[in-house]
Amino acid sequence: MRVASVPSGHVYVRHLSPVDSPRATPGPAVRRLADPDPDDPRRSAVSRWWPPAMLEPSWVRSHDEFDLFHLQFGFDARSPTQLSELAEALRDTDRPLVYTVHDLRNPHHTTPHEHDAQLDVLIPAADALITLTPGAAAEIERRWGRTATVLPHPHVVDFETMAAVQERRATGGGGRQAGAFRVGVHVKSLRASMNPLPVIRVLTETLRGIPGAVLQVDGHSDVLLPSGPRHSAELADFLTTASDQGLIDLRVHDYFSDAELWDYLSSLDVSVLPYRFGTHSGWLEACRDLGTTVLAPSCGYYREQGPVFEYGNDDDGFDAASLAAAVHAAHAAGPAVPATVAERRMQRRQVSAAHAQLYAGLLASAPTASGPLA
Repeated sequence: MRVASVPSGHVYVRHLSPVDSPRATPGPAVRRLADPDPDDPRRSAVSRWWPPAMLEPSWVRSHDEFDLFHLQFGFDARSPTQLSELAEALRDTDRPLVYTVHDLRNPHHTTPHEHDAQLDVLIPAADALITLTPGAAAEIERRWGRTATVLPHPHVVDFETMAAVQERRATGGGGRQAGAFRVGVHVKSLRASMNPLPVIRVLTETLRGIPGAVLQVDGHSDVLLPSGPRHSAELADFLTTASDQGLIDLRVHDYFSDAELWDYLSSLDVSVLPYRFGTHSGWLEACRDLGTTVLAPSCGYYREQGPVFEYGNDDDGFDAASLAAAVHAAHAAGPAVPATVAERRMQRRQVSAAHAQLYAGLLASAPTASGPLA
């Protein structure tokens, strides 16, 4: 089965492929097209996939080397009209549309209106929907009257790194075993869903009462340096002052590579997600792979992805007391129990097989005549 996957190079999509060779995996084989080069859609992009050329209706109509279209990410800049035209092109050429609903609220948009308008096109138009948690599926049913298949997020970290980090932690190479308690907040490039300053203020005060506790705050240069295009003077000033006073371990840098990100996450005992809205998190899954405890906000469906310590943070406000309680609970609980390599391998096989089965069912009944474009 030939799938035009948008994108195919994202780590989530790469890990939908079987762990083993296709011949060793029961059921029909899936071949995902390489991402076309945005500057020349005739070429494969390999690692560069944005903006996705496959979202152009003209690309759909002029390419017959795929049987099914699976949308995951990358449509942020597409208007509802453009997405309607994409769905129409797929319908006209008898290719089913599968949409995985990762985000019910776009973490890069300050308000939900733009993303809601996009979902109002994609969710009704899709021939099949996938999402990651039962809560998200229930919200999709409530808002659009559509049933989504729930398939869990596969591992994010590669198995070799997972095994090495978990072995190091098990043999006493982690911070907790050395008597420290390192809590991390990464403000990244301060996307719209983040409101880190109230979270960091509470963490600074809370950790002062825990022996051996260290609050590490990381952020990108574009936000924390005065010359950065997204510079936040309020956040940068607070963090610099706190660092000068010895209250936090402040680290300013550019984007981590994957290897650097895994090193960073595995150096922490706890990673705090400072989100005030969102839905699901690949960051959370990476922490599960590496054995890092997660403190997750009450918004979205993070608590359904895996074990977390939850605190109150959503559009209605931030609950400082619940964050302090979550920190103390995480400290008392001791080191996190990671998802093992064996568990993640089995999960990936199951998720891969479920995708193949869903694709096969759609193709067996194609051409479709369902949905508003029929």
